[in-house]
Amino acid sequence: MPSLKVKEKPRKSPAQSLPKTDSLAAKDKRYLWHPFTQMRDWQEEDILIIEKGDGVYLEDIHGKKYLDGVSSLWCNVHGHRVPEIDKAVSDQLKKIAHSTFLGLSNVPAIELAEKLIRIAPRGLTRVFYSDSGSSAVEVALKMAFQYWRQRGFPKKSKFVKLTQSYHGDTLGSVSVGGIELFHQIYGPLLFETYSAPAPYRYRWPSGDNPQKVMEESLAEMEKVLSLHKDEVAALIMEPLMQGAAGMIDQPAGYISRARELTKRYNTLLIFDEVATGFGRTGKMFASDHEKVTPDLMTVAKGITGGYLPLAATLATEEIYEAFLGPYSEFKAFFHGHTYTANPLAARAACASLELFEKNRILEKLPAKVEFLKQNLRNFYHLPIVGDIRQAGLMVGIELVKNKKTKEAYGWEEKIGIRVIQKAREKGAILRPLGPVIVLMPPLAMEKKELKELLDITYESIQETV
Repeated sequence: MPSLKVKEKPRKSPAQSLPKTDSLAAKDKRYLWHPFTQMRDWQEEDILIIEKGDGVYLEDIHGKKYLDGVSSLWCNVHGHRVPEIDKAVSDQLKKIAHSTFLGLSNVPAIELAEKLIRIAPRGLTRVFYSDSGSSAVEVALKMAFQYWRQRGFPKKSKFVKLTQSYHGDTLGSVSVGGIELFHQIYGPLLFETYSAPAPYRYRWPSGDNPQKVMEESLAEMEKVLSLHKDEVAALIMEPLMQGAAGMIDQPAGYISRARELTKRYNTLLIFDEVATGFGRTGKMFASDHEKVTPDLMTVAKGITGGYLPLAATLATEEIYEAFLGPYSEFKAFFHGHTYTANPLAARAACASLELFEKNRILEKLPAKVEFLKQNLRNFYHLPIVGDIRQAGLMVGIELVKNKKTKEAYGWEEKIGIRVIQKAREKGAILRPLGPVIVLMPPLAMEKKELKELLDITYESIQETV
């Protein structure tokens, strides 16, 4: 008589046998690799998993709500689950989600380009789409390089950058970056650049007088541009506020003077407005504060209101025309991405820009900016707050060990991480840049929520001390 075989039940992995919420955390730690994260620490800590969003709040898998204090990495504009953008994306899905932009066009991309040119600094007339801030910068660098070659100046192939700059994580954007912690290890892979000192007022060697810092830093910039004028293709910079450097604000007049210097030394100017664009600094673009038009401008992050990945590089007609010619001359710009001008993303961006007008976003910003400014002054009462830097709704609070000496915290002390962990316990998502606590709320956040965000940040710094 044949033996009876008992069918074994499928074995469950340790993660599958856990409750759903614990299982998700276990699967994250088993399968994922997070950006800018020491994964050994991640494996040992309780992790926060977001499941929902509504307005200016995020909600985790346990149902706890948090103020989105950094606009989901500086890209959310109108809040989460915005009916108008939801509908725009939903309507577009009923038509088409994606088609190539190589050899074809699409309706949302055309309509968005027109909207972008209408609001861009005067003189920018062409839109080249890509997928991220890094890729938009790569596009700008390649355009600047190719422009000069096709104009008959092949020696103009180098770039000038500001120290402490950050333009993304692809190799070209890293080459024009200046944050040693992020970029040093990749040195052997990068192309050569020249550096001009960022006007880091708080830690400027001769003192923190804004006018003096501006004059001295621009004098150094002029030296670099003058010395290398025959080989420099472009100066690339984040206007008004260097975000990832720790919110380094630039003195009034700095970006217009930089424009003057690039024209004097026959150099293109690239503005990286990936972080500063779409209302972050109180105007649509940071360049609007001084009515400066760069030769090339990169945008991303807030372009879709924080909904979908999309980026663009805007160019002047002069730049564009340098790429025109007979097919046989191969002057075309040989660059593209699979999801270039994705219709879903472009439609979301159109809806977002329409909301700027419908909800009078820019008109309402000055009151919010002033509210932040007045309330941030209280932070100087805290013993470890050394400096506060603000441009619109972009804020950096620099923490120091000693206010008199400006002694900095070491990376190993994790002062910023400790503060943002306290803030999470209290119901706000913040992000540190080393010892600098960043606040960059959605533009839609009202004064009541702004006050709550400030209170949580203040208490978190106070309790960390």
